[in-house]
Formats: sequence, structure tokens, C-alpha cells
Amino acid sequence: MTMNVPGRALLLAVLTLGCASYALADEFVDQARQRISAATQPWATWEGPTTGPVAQADKQIVFVASDLRNSGVLGVSEGVQAATQVMGWKLRTLDGQGSVSGRTAALNQAIVLKPDGIILGGFDAREQLSTIAKVRAAGIPLLGWHAGPKAGAMPEEGLFVNITTDPTEVAKIAAYYAVAQSQGTAGVVILTDSLYAVATAKSDAMAEVIKQCAGCSLLALEDSPLAETSSRMPQLTTSLLQRFGERWNYTLGINDLYFDFIGPALSRLGRAPNQPPLSLSAGDGSESAYQRIRQSRYQAATVPEPVQLHGWQLVDELNRAFAGSPPSNYVTAVHLVTADNIKVDGGPRNTFDPDNGYAAAYRRIWQR
Repeated sequence: MTMNVPGRALLLAVLTLGCASYALADEFVDQARQRISAATQPWATWEGPTTGPVAQADKQIVFVASDLRNSGVLGVSEGVQAATQVMGWKLRTLDGQGSVSGRTAALNQAIVLKPDGIILGGFDAREQLSTIAKVRAAGIPLLGWHAGPKAGAMPEEGLFVNITTDPTEVAKIAAYYAVAQSQGTAGVVILTDSLYAVATAKSDAMAEVIKQCAGCSLLALEDSPLAETSSRMPQLTTSLLQRFGERWNYTLGINDLYFDFIGPALSRLGRAPNQPPLSLSAGDGSESAYQRIRQSRYQAATVPEPVQLHGWQLVDELNRAFAGSPPSNYVTAVHLVTADNIKVDGGPRNTFDPDNGYAAAYRRIWQR
């Protein structure tokens, strides 16, 4: 049968559109691969500040931790401790013990101590706005680590500066990894905790990347509180596997904590450690996450924070506040840890501790 001219034109248009779609899909996967290649490079050189005020003398600092059982918060507190020792400052650490009321009590206790500066370690400043108003009234400089959805100054929340790698970029790189590794066919479940503004920002950014991938599927976005992971994740894992089966091949989480409990649940359901769904974390880089990645046990990658470096940066930014200087505006770059690069930048110690001489760089600023 001979096809008429309009029919041939329609077929040609359909074929052309299909080829264009495939080309765009391939281009997006190539873009994901390029982003992953850049994010997995070793940190060999210091890219942070090289100038700033010398150490201000005789300061007392309080670090208010969200929960010292959280490895990221603990790592930051250890970095702050090491840096304050170099400064000759006194440091007091208070533990919020994982609850809103505990953090409120700890922050109120910090105010009573009348320190020169306070650091919020790992909780949203908006959660404590009424208490932070007391800090501002007392004229105490306030800084945060992971205290909001963006890096840099947050005057509306009373923060001189919030230290974090850009949460949106952290989230995107985890999603790009799923796109690249699946060659544009990822079936994704995203895990978030809407209690935290930064978590919502991350999960929204991950969802945006997956939706841009023509051959990928966003299967579900699950709001599951981090504080309830041990009790909720086993049943949720079973439910997700029943709902999506083989279509579910990647899980993107805003924190590694979810994956402490997904792996055992998958094992009970008969999934092998290197069998999908594989986990990708856009946050923290816990010791257990490093171990899972190294052993190829249910987790393929994490986007860790350089928590020790961030501790030193918090002290440097506080020093700038004491000296009347503006923040440094330094924001750490995104780094992705996989089985291929886990042997560098602190990986053998199950942490992201860059080999770029950050401590020496800060000492040169403070002691010149």
C-alpha cells in the first residue's frame, strides 16, 4: 500500500519528534554524568578564605547541639572544639537530646551563661524564633550549622551566618547520580522530613531533577520523620516494595539515617545487598553510610558534609563577628562519595575530612 503525502509528512514529523526526545534524554544523562565527575574529585587545595581578622582574645562560646547522637552534629562540635582550642577560647557544649523542648531548654541555658557567642548545631532556627529573640535582645552573636534552608547570612532568623553546603546542590547531585547510574531509567522514591525547612528544600530539588529526566519516574515522595526512622522504615520499606516492585530501583533520602533501617528490611525481604533499590543520601555522610558504600550493602553513594571543616569555619565566622567584620561568604562545594573515591579525603576513617589543609589555612589567618 502506498502512503499518501500527508501521511508521509505525519510519519516524518513523529519520527523527528521521537529522535529529538531521545537526543534531549541523552543530553540530560550526559549532563548528569558531567556533574557526577566534578563532584567526585578529591579536594586537594584550599578554596576557602585566606584573609580575615586575627584571633579575638578571651571569648566564651556555647555550642547548642540538636542531638549529639547524630554523627554530623557531633563531628561539627568536635571541629568547633579543636578550633576554639587554637583560639584560646572557652567552649561549653549543651545537648538538645533530639527534641524541640530539649533544644529550647538548652538554648535558654546558653543565654543564662552570658557567652560571647552561640552556635546552633543542626536544627532549624525558625523552630526557636521566640528563644532566639532573647539572644538578639542580649546582643549575643548567633551562628548556625544546618540551621536553615540556605548558606550565608540569615538576618531574618537572627543568624550572622548559617554554615552548610548549599542544600539544593547537595540534593541535586544525589539525584543526578541516580540518573547517571541508571542511564536515565531510574525509578525513584524520595524520603524527607517536613519538620525541617532544609529537608523540604532538598526533597523538592531532588524531585525537580528526576522530573527533568524523560525516562525516569518519581514513584513516591514519602514524608517520614527522622526521629521515627527505627520504627517506621521497616514497614514503609515493605509497603513500597509491594507497591512498586522492580520499578523501584533507587531511594533518595535527605539524610543517611533512613538507610540504617532500609537495608535490614530489604534483607529480610530477600533482596541481596547489591540489588536494587539502592540508596543515595543527600546529607551528612554518617559512619554507617561509609561502611555500607564500601561494602556495597544497599547504599551506593552519599553527599557528606565536611563537618570538621565546618566546625573550624564556624569559629572563623564567629571571630569575624567579634571583630566587626562581615562573613567570609565561603560555601563548601558539593562532594559525592562512592565506592570509587572512598579511599581519599578521610574515607578510611569513615568521614569526609578533606585533605586540603583547611586547619592550617585558618591558623594562618588567626595567628598572623
